[in-house]
Amino acid sequence: MSKYQYKVNGVDYNVEIEDIEGNIAKVTVNGKPFEVELKEPVKKPSRPKKVHVSAPTAAPAAAPAAAPAAKPQATAGSGAKVLAPLPGTITDVKVNVGDMVKSGDTVVILEAMKMQNNIEADNSGKVTSILVTRGDTVMEGAVLVTIE
Repeated sequence: MSKYQYKVNGVDYNVEIEDIEGNIAKVTVNGKPFEVELKEPVKKPSRPKKVHVSAPTAAPAAAPAAAPAAKPQATAGSGAKVLAPLPGTITDVKVNVGDMVKSGDTVVILEAMKMQNNIEADNSGKVTSILVTRGDTVMEGAVLVTIE
């Protein structure tokens, strides 16, 4: 978190930059929170990325416990891609691989700027892959689901 003090036209402002993801900055100005859309994403210094880790499995008493493995990256299946229309956080995935969906069915719910957005299938067919899970943060244009 970065803190700054500004004076604009004789008015003092205390600004705290809490987080920047892509081109969305979460800031607090004089104690009031705002989400600010930047014209271009800010390049942050590289730091370790969050990795989803699976829960360790119970090992036999004689065997040493193995370290948890990182979740493998999902790959897009064949078919039409359902894309994120804007950056946000996945709050629910409404389908499973193999499900049959119709055009207009809600496949994912995406929270963006404190609004729940139903992401719908553009075509009918069978879900061949799901590339997101609840809690994932996605950017605009990210592939969420594929339907064949």
